[in-house]
Amino acid sequence: MIHDTKFWMLFTVFQVLFGLAVFAITRDHYVQSADNVSTRPSTTVQPALAWSDSITQTDIARLNSPVFSRSPTQDPAEISRQADDFFASGQYQRAADSYERLLTFSPNDVRIHNNLGITLHYLGRSSEALQRLNDGVAMDPENQRIWLTLGFVNSQLGNTDQARTALTSATQIGTDESIRQSALKMLEELP
Repeated sequence: MIHDTKFWMLFTVFQVLFGLAVFAITRDHYVQSADNVSTRPSTTVQPALAWSDSITQTDIARLNSPVFSRSPTQDPAEISRQADDFFASGQYQRAADSYERLLTFSPNDVRIHNNLGITLHYLGRSSEALQRLNDGVAMDPENQRIWLTLGFVNSQLGNTDQARTALTSATQIGTDESIRQSALKMLEELP
């Protein structure tokens, strides 16, 4: 009886340790780094799907149309949630479209201008991004976040003087210490 108890205890410990080892090994495969999502555009290329011969490219395009995707909502909170989800998953065009829709509800919302600006930058439409960000700064020059984003985009484009001005503003206004620290770090990295 004692031998059976020891066997089962050892077997249970082995199973737990084996499960933890498998979890540790596979965890990185399933979890994306938040830094990669929020600071860099996705560069992964999705493999082409193998469709049967009976499905045409027109059928595929129809399946990808807005009719078959999430139902178009008129609820700004839901559109905002969807836009943020699209951005987080690297679907920048869908995020930009959603942020544009949000601007129809709140054209003077600096947060939306900020989010649309960074999204447009990741889409490679940096001149439009700068325009949106500058519009947002004009609406609310005391918004610390938009100054940080404006500084980031300018630094990415090599506009060192504009980046320095915007990042300095982000360190001097507002009360969000994390934004201030991010701006200080970016300022240190400028040439």
